[in-house]
Amino acid sequence: MNELTPITTAKDWASDQEVRWCPGCGDYAVLKAVQRTMPDLGVAREKTVFVSGIGCSSRFPYYMATYGFHTIHGRAPAFATGIKLANPELDVWIITGDGDALSIGGNHTMHVLRRNLDCQILLFNNEIYGLTKGQYSPTSRIGTRSPSTPFGSVDRPIRPCGFALGSGARFVARGIDVHKNLPDVLKAAHAHRGASFVEIFQNCIVYNDEVFASFTEKQAAAQKQLWLKAGEKMLFDGGTRGIALDRDRLALKVVDATDPEVLTHAPTNRSIAHMLVEMPNDGFPVALGVLYDDPAPTFESAVVEQNRAAATGKTPDLQALVSRGQTWQVEKEPHKL
Repeated sequence: MNELTPITTAKDWASDQEVRWCPGCGDYAVLKAVQRTMPDLGVAREKTVFVSGIGCSSRFPYYMATYGFHTIHGRAPAFATGIKLANPELDVWIITGDGDALSIGGNHTMHVLRRNLDCQILLFNNEIYGLTKGQYSPTSRIGTRSPSTPFGSVDRPIRPCGFALGSGARFVARGIDVHKNLPDVLKAAHAHRGASFVEIFQNCIVYNDEVFASFTEKQAAAQKQLWLKAGEKMLFDGGTRGIALDRDRLALKVVDATDPEVLTHAPTNRSIAHMLVEMPNDGFPVALGVLYDDPAPTFESAVVEQNRAAATGKTPDLQALVSRGQTWQVEKEPHKL
């Protein structure tokens, strides 16, 4: 921790604004997890910025005692890019939802990931449009009944982490709103230099309650949650089963924990990360924690270096800049009768 950074507590990161989400919403748990995590990151509140678009999750900046921008639907990545380029020393967090980031904001999300802007992107995935009263979203499952799909959705849903990997993200992780491991996932995302993408399974108690119950409920957690740790075997179900590579099919398979083929998690392996994201629901656990982590140079560092090189040896002269190129001067002619 920087000597100039004051020691803070979770309460120091909470604003004085009344938190307004539906009672029981998973957003409360995520907010608390972030507020508990911030004191451990060694960052200052006055150098921290939370940026959001539109949606239930996008009220987040109001509840953090930092700088914040509640912006335009789907455009939070564009604002975040401008903020980071204006002051690369700022610690930028993007708060978004499955509709905000992957529908109207899909284009912006893709570009902030491929550019590798140094920021943390927290995508709250509740597989529904909550703020606009329960319409199906890009992540809603086939058959989802909603005001906009009364007979059930026929769309194939987006897998947010698969989208992130396909867009060139260098850090991809998953967490659960109420799980004790979420702060560890957030810390790993913050430690990564570049765009960190974290999908958080978040329960919408009003419009899509318990959609993740098959792997989040206490009685199902051990059998259905695979928490990944770098350098450790991919084991779940109380350490009795594991994940191995079916080399004939080039796909993952569930094996007994004693099988010597059980994979050891290597976060830099993009191919295995893709397979972990695409594991089917039946018979397989849900991969959680850091799926992929392989840093690369950041966008803003390249821009800063390019500007520095372009300015080296030159004297700023605005008039010369304005006058260069296709410009001319109109001379006043003598008045003629």
